[in-house]
Amino acid sequence: MALNYSLLLLLLVLPGALPFIIIPSQGSMTHADITRTAIVRQLTQVCRSRSSADGAALALQDEGMSAARLLTTCFQLDSLPKFVEAFEVIKDSNVRVDIRHVFDEEYHFDSETFEDGRSLISSGLSFIKGSIQQGNFREARERLGQICHTLQDFYSHSNWVELGNTLPNSNLLKSGVSIGNIADVNTPTCTDCIDNNCENNILPEVIQQQKLTSGYFSLTSSHKPDGKCSHGGIIDLTSHQSPVGGINKDKTSASHGHLHSTAAEVATNATVQLLEDIRVSVGDSSFLRLMGITRSSVLCFVIDTTGGMSDVIKEAKRVASSIIDSTQGTANEPSDYILVAFNSSNVGPLSHTTDSGKFQQWMSSLTAGANGAQTVLSLSATEMALRAVPASSYIFVFADAPAKDSYLMSTVTALIESTRSVVNFMLTNPIVSRRRRSYGAEYVSRVSNPANQLYQELAQASGGLAIEVAAASLPQATNVIVDSTTSALATLLQATRNPGKADDFSFVVDTSVQNMIMYITGSSLSFTLQNPSGVSQSSGVTNGPLGTIQAVGNLYRVQLNQQVGPWRVSISSNQPYSLKVTGQSSINFRFDFVKTFSEPVSGYIVTKSRPNTGGNATLLLTVISSSTVNVTEVSLVEVLGSGKVNGTIKSLGQGDYLVSVDKVPDFQFGVRLAGLLDSSTQSSNALFQRQSNTQPRSSNLTVTAQNNSILQPGSQVTLPFTVMTNGTEGTYTILSRDDRGFITSYTSSLNLVNGSAQGVVNLSVPANTPFFGSDTTVSIVAESPGTNDTNYVVLRLSGAAEAPILTLSLGLWVSLVASLWHLLQS
Repeated sequence: MALNYSLLLLLLVLPGALPFIIIPSQGSMTHADITRTAIVRQLTQVCRSRSSADGAALALQDEGMSAARLLTTCFQLDSLPKFVEAFEVIKDSNVRVDIRHVFDEEYHFDSETFEDGRSLISSGLSFIKGSIQQGNFREARERLGQICHTLQDFYSHSNWVELGNTLPNSNLLKSGVSIGNIADVNTPTCTDCIDNNCENNILPEVIQQQKLTSGYFSLTSSHKPDGKCSHGGIIDLTSHQSPVGGINKDKTSASHGHLHSTAAEVATNATVQLLEDIRVSVGDSSFLRLMGITRSSVLCFVIDTTGGMSDVIKEAKRVASSIIDSTQGTANEPSDYILVAFNSSNVGPLSHTTDSGKFQQWMSSLTAGANGAQTVLSLSATEMALRAVPASSYIFVFADAPAKDSYLMSTVTALIESTRSVVNFMLTNPIVSRRRRSYGAEYVSRVSNPANQLYQELAQASGGLAIEVAAASLPQATNVIVDSTTSALATLLQATRNPGKADDFSFVVDTSVQNMIMYITGSSLSFTLQNPSGVSQSSGVTNGPLGTIQAVGNLYRVQLNQQVGPWRVSISSNQPYSLKVTGQSSINFRFDFVKTFSEPVSGYIVTKSRPNTGGNATLLLTVISSSTVNVTEVSLVEVLGSGKVNGTIKSLGQGDYLVSVDKVPDFQFGVRLAGLLDSSTQSSNALFQRQSNTQPRSSNLTVTAQNNSILQPGSQVTLPFTVMTNGTEGTYTILSRDDRGFITSYTSSLNLVNGSAQGVVNLSVPANTPFFGSDTTVSIVAESPGTNDTNYVVLRLSGAAEAPILTLSLGLWVSLVASLWHLLQS
């Protein structure tokens, strides 16, 4: 059979090319299952160790305990969202080994590549420890996912279990020691399977002599050394040559599927050993940070230091100091502190620390310049912050002038959508009038300052606020900063109306929600609240039966009294306005868009780009909860109106869901989740509702890139990318940037005459770049001519030394899977 090269790259999704599996099948454990179980077991040991040191004794079960329950019992419950974020990075990196290294036998211990496979694990361990010491936890998590995959594959692809071993091979974690009596290339190891029954196909003398072997595997050739075992599966060509069959234990239906559970359990214990090795080396505190078990909030300020900002800088210093003093030693204490200063000509440098004292020193050194500015480099500074903060962080930008670098709008939006971070703008350039509010604000805006439109659009995309307030009144508005440092913060509802109009909004409050706050930004508006009991309060009543209303600038901040059930707010205005309702809750969620493949096995890969307008799309949604909930509805809801597209929900277990949308809308949308609390009836008090902060758009463009490059000090790298459209043809503008300044040049425009075109991004890593700091995140943004349509791809290029990899662009890879499967069947 003749297969072209592109199709061969797709074979990794077929049986025998997926070590263990990606999506659960009956009775089988996935790589994610194994890794999650191992992490929980190791965290349980950390918990026991800590409680013993404190003179306490916690009764913790070894099996069946969820991460949520463990964190509730031993660590801060507020760490659960960060733990989920960290685990998703580890899991995604684990899965991607099957995409990036499908032809690299050593990544799977195929074809008796034991020494090379062990080298990947032992060198990976050293890299993880070095990255942790440098504070690069993201890179450490990515490498951890990779070597967990290779380590776990050893037990599925070799005959370690068939040799009677029930304990892990601990020497896989070490270099320079024996990992067993390895069969040489001339030693036969298998005989033919009989009638597709492979249970006894390993030669008896191999078992008796305790010879270590693994299955040979090839997508392109049936050749293997005489008498050798194969991996097995329909597209493992070596398995069709005598000895036919295979020995893999990837799932219960595999060639040696009768040993799948045993292999998975030994692989789990091996992963525990790996995690223990890291923990002993770096210490409990750093290990917990690696696992995302840290305080949940981040304090990130991006501050304009041009003339006229003295009062603003003074207030930023005050609120930062107040937050640090009031949260020290509590669950609300920030885990990271980030500062970016900017003016009309300079940005940065970025200052990042976990030490609140250092942050206060940096804040104290801030001063305003002598001269004001008509425009400032606010988007460059915001981009710098977005590239540095952990995912799902809150960023506060202080400015009093429009953006000088508005060309970065699409890049900043791409980073907002890909990191799910919330950007709030504190804008001290309002248009004021002499009319006083009856409840205390001095001068109020009757209309929004048009110079702030770009900031308002970015705030809307991220789920943040664009607050317009006079500098003298800023202290009355900075409570929103304090609010963001609250742990376990969840969004119940958000919406925007532009142009403004009278409208009604509803949201549901469940028993897990505490400390509810509603924010309305807008000019010349009024509103009325109604609680579940039918009691109302108007915007003119500052202290009423439903809560306390504070008004300053264009912001209304309403502290709501607690009551479970459906709430309603009616807003009247002919000017644009936004609405957001938040609260503390142990129930939240995160989502990613994914590319799925369904034949002949099911799987998915996370993408960092916008879905295609009018096409189908799939979301991977993870519910973050300390208790079991029943998800009943996931929908894409229109930001500017009442449009809504419901998704079809498929549970994957462990709080993960795949949500399919038949037709992605052309409007900007948020993701809304609804369901029932555990063991509840369908009464109003049992319902819960959450909404994403991030509010993305769809696009008629597709941007893909071949992430087939490894960054090393002194290296030159070319990153190819493709832009495709089902919309307007013509010349498209390209903007590519990275967070390390490695990009030297790129294709700045593409002519999409036939609907697609290719370009490149060139990067150069300075020779003096630290080995543990040569990774970078590259964004490639394409803008269509004559429209506002944009799309992007965000890639993280690894700085770790690896074997060369072969990667097909993800969109092409997924689209051709079904075609390849049918070809193989014909």
